[in-house]
Amino acid sequence: MKLGFVSDSLGGMGFEEMLDHAARMGVSGIEVNTCGWSTAPHCRMDDLLGNPEAQAAFQRAFEDRGLEIISLNANGNPLHPTDPKQGEDLKKTLRLAGEMGIKTVCTMSGLPAGNATDTMPNWVVSSWPPETQDILRYQWDEKLIPFWTEIARLAAENGVERIALELHGNQCVYNVPSLHKLRAAVGPVIGANLDPSHLFWMGADPLVAAEALGDAIYHVHAKDTLLNAPVQATTSLLENGSLMDIPARSWSYITLGFGHGEEWWRQFCYRLKMAGYDGWLSIEHEDVLLNSLEGLEKSVALLQGVMPGRPADYKPQDI
Repeated sequence: MKLGFVSDSLGGMGFEEMLDHAARMGVSGIEVNTCGWSTAPHCRMDDLLGNPEAQAAFQRAFEDRGLEIISLNANGNPLHPTDPKQGEDLKKTLRLAGEMGIKTVCTMSGLPAGNATDTMPNWVVSSWPPETQDILRYQWDEKLIPFWTEIARLAAENGVERIALELHGNQCVYNVPSLHKLRAAVGPVIGANLDPSHLFWMGADPLVAAEALGDAIYHVHAKDTLLNAPVQATTSLLENGSLMDIPARSWSYITLGFGHGEEWWRQFCYRLKMAGYDGWLSIEHEDVLLNSLEGLEKSVALLQGVMPGRPADYKPQDI
């Protein structure tokens, strides 16, 4: 496995400073945010598109420090009913990846409205009352599958081999069954960006999810979640309080090791290997209480201690 981090983890820093810290910490690559819910401070996509000289300079900044570009990340809602820019920027990201020879793009599945007249996304998380099923049929049959069929064609035209969808709340694809459902409809260009932090707060088990996804795991975000049991006991994990008020929330994103200890992360890495995944672990730091650089350094140190870094070479002796 290789270790890197999402560029927005150090979003308050300039491009060169962010890369210098990556090289100092000993990671191997950076996942670059391009658009969506990110202001993309380290990647001016419109300046890079169709500009080989700018692309070469951008890539050289990584290579000069011994770093790789892991993937491009267009995290947002590409099926937002009133903000078509998010979907168009995903398409731009795919074109830029193709021009730069980047084979993996990370994004979200998207969440449409509940019907053709709605103006807000609608996330269905129960099977009752009955109109929930009408919403799901509309979202999947009329919006999600047609959109991703088009995106799969665009990816193929641009040489992008893997679209890694983050299993994220408030998206149509948020768990293992929904990922398998879209993958079956669209094809193997669709895979999972397995981020355990979201599965934790939705009540799933990332270790079992890794096994269930198997070769559909195309990318891994390393992010932890604190489950605040005293608050959870009265509010449940259905939490809509401020992300900045950790004491009041039933769950919060947190620095690696502060929600689940080193032993859990060791098991996670091994379960990924068991599932056949030997790719990138990309740290996404979103802890509001810790300094971003300190939190990232602690996360890097934890994973460097537990992740497999070399190919397996054991074989039984001939006896």
